[in-house]
Amino acid sequence: MSRVPEASSAARSALDPDPEVPAKARRRQYSAAYKKRILEAADRCSAPGEIGALLRREGLYSSLLSKWRQQRASGAASALEPKKRGRKARPVDPQAKRIAELERETVRLRKKLEQAETIIAVQKKLSQLLSSDEETRS
Repeated sequence: MSRVPEASSAARSALDPDPEVPAKARRRQYSAAYKKRILEAADRCSAPGEIGALLRREGLYSSLLSKWRQQRASGAASALEPKKRGRKARPVDPQAKRIAELERETVRLRKKLEQAETIIAVQKKLSQLLSSDEETRS
């Protein structure tokens, strides 16, 4: 009797993704109130290992705690606020906007002028043909 081998646990886990794990990891953002609360709780810790227990319970790294303490020490009220990530928006220069608008208008008007010159050239040729046709008839 031949026996069909069952899929190994590793192969099964590759086929069935864990529903607890998100498809794409997201960067955690902490509010200023949360940072302040954690910093106050860390400041109240006096026994050895209490800060480590706090960090494990909250799922934080000690480097975050150090960074938040530096931000608090800098004194800025908004220092604990999360920073916006990514490229900084460039300030809109009204002159650059106006220049771009004028350049687009110049291109549009040049095309219109070229079209008008072509029409005038065709009309001249037609006029010459018609006038030469009348001269040959008379």
